Amino acid sequence: MNESVLAGRTALVTGSSRGLGLLIAGELANRGCRVMLCGRDELALERALRNLRGRPGDVAATACDLADPQAPSRLLAAVRDRFGAEVDLLVNNAGLIQVGPVSAMQEQDFRRAHELMTMAPLRLVQAVLPSMRARGAGSIVMIASIGGRIPAPHLLPYVAAKFALTGLSEGLGAELAQYGIRVTTVLPGLMRTGSHTAAEFAGRAGSEYAWFATAASLPLVSMDAGRAARRIVRAIEAGRRELVLTPLAKAAVLAHGIAPATTDRLLGLTARLLPSAGSAPEHGVPGVRAAARHRRGGPVHRLTVLGRRAGRAHNEPTAS
Repeated sequence: MNESVLAGRTALVTGSSRGLGLLIAGELANRGCRVMLCGRDELALERALRNLRGRPGDVAATACDLADPQAPSRLLAAVRDRFGAEVDLLVNNAGLIQVGPVSAMQEQDFRRAHELMTMAPLRLVQAVLPSMRARGAGSIVMIASIGGRIPAPHLLPYVAAKFALTGLSEGLGAELAQYGIRVTTVLPGLMRTGSHTAAEFAGRAGSEYAWFATAASLPLVSMDAGRAARRIVRAIEAGRRELVLTPLAKAAVLAHGIAPATTDRLLGLTARLLPSAGSAPEHGVPGVRAAARHRRGGPVHRLTVLGRRAGRAHNEPTAS
């Protein structure tokens, strides 16, 4: 196997204690990168480090809350202290999924999503840009979503933040190319990371969990997360400007581009099929609690078996 162009590079991957971020970090470490993991949960980071032990690249971890405006300076200081180098590759992956009808959402839900998935990536980009521009090289990867192109119902805080992140990423790609800095916008569809247990649910939480967890677990609807991580890292190696993952996501982008009005009508029909908020809407129900409302061996439990298996493999919260 030929040595990767990423060998010896220093990478910072946010949201990498679990799920897709952990898998991307593992692929980078396999290619000989020095990788700094970042997440809020110190215990989850310790498990992630054990998961990545023995890879060719050097891996370390720093616990931080990306909502803190001081987080970028602390992260870059940790990278310098641990690796004695500046960040060559920044992967903005941290995210938050809130599922439910807009009538059950609060303004604060949108603010939290925007802060974590738009403003935090912007602050990190601003922090790494001076050294990248001085070297005339660097890579920035924004893990956006198909939700950043197609306004999926019952995911509006997530969609609004990802639309903003997608625009930011594409704009950065246009502006930073002249300095030798490559920006890759990744638009994944549903992936089997097991992250449905880390999502938050509003409205009729049990019903919202049922459709979302099922969609994120079925093979023909969702994509294996390990395969997604490998494709993302290959896109970074190739310096690609955009990567759309899953056949359904590609078809949705194509359909929306060709016939946006028809696509919007289909999204409206989809919204009518999803659960109503109910007479007493719930709010902020953790996925592990929503999962517990579905009996073991029942339809939802059977349909989400691959998602649960992925969650155990990728360090996601485990439903009881």
